[in-house]
Amino acid sequence: MALRSALINVMTGAARKAARALVHDFGEVEQLQVSKKGPADFVSAADKRSEQILIKELMSARPRYGALFEESGAIEGADSSNRWIVHPLDGTLNFLHGIPHFCLTIALERDGEIFAGVTYDPLRDEMFWAEKGAGAYLNHSRLRVSSRDRLENAVVATGLPPQRRQNHSGLSRELDALTPLTAGIRHLGSAALDLAYVAAGRFDGFWEKGLHPWDVAAGIILIREAGGFVGEIDGGDDFLNNGSIIGANDRLYDGIAKTLRSATYAAE
Repeated sequence: MALRSALINVMTGAARKAARALVHDFGEVEQLQVSKKGPADFVSAADKRSEQILIKELMSARPRYGALFEESGAIEGADSSNRWIVHPLDGTLNFLHGIPHFCLTIALERDGEIFAGVTYDPLRDEMFWAEKGAGAYLNHSRLRVSSRDRLENAVVATGLPPQRRQNHSGLSRELDALTPLTAGIRHLGSAALDLAYVAAGRFDGFWEKGLHPWDVAAGIILIREAGGFVGEIDGGDDFLNNGSIIGANDRLYDGIAKTLRSATYAAE
């Protein structure tokens, strides 16, 4: 059985407490009060409740830490080395349509690097967690990325950009380039869970553009600690802030990245 550090216990405890409210609201999804920020980008009452619980739990446990929340924004902390990065509900559109595929995710950034991360799927009770140097786990089982070494056998996930975002044509080129080379492309509607699935070996890779730090932060440490690679699509390493990310197992990363970059350059 994996021994969780005090830090991971704080993160998983906060995730489980917030998730109870999400599960309750998911069971009454038709009664949710929903406000519309833009096409296909909704904020639900459940999202807001989850975030408030996470703020209370995390900031009570580590009151000196800073934080970055999806809805509440940045919170300055006396400890400038540590910052929570939190998504209270990833897969909001799925949630609001009664599709049982969503999660909440918490990461700790320490001295500019993602140090620990938790992604929790409350409906399946799957807690993905990782801490730098300690490995990645699903509940109590150690995670490793897949061992597939040929793209033709690989399943790769991506995200479709909401209407308000541009880049639909860019994604079309990427899909045209990568789809024929793989066993299949999947779009499930939660980038955070997609990244966790790469760490678990369920997906062999994932890519998407236009993401936010809270979408990807936990997935970065999960994939790295499971033996995979994470980077920007254009080859850089500021994917946390640029929102352009590839995560894949160590054998397929280069091939996926090369194919996606070729699709980008071909349009220039």
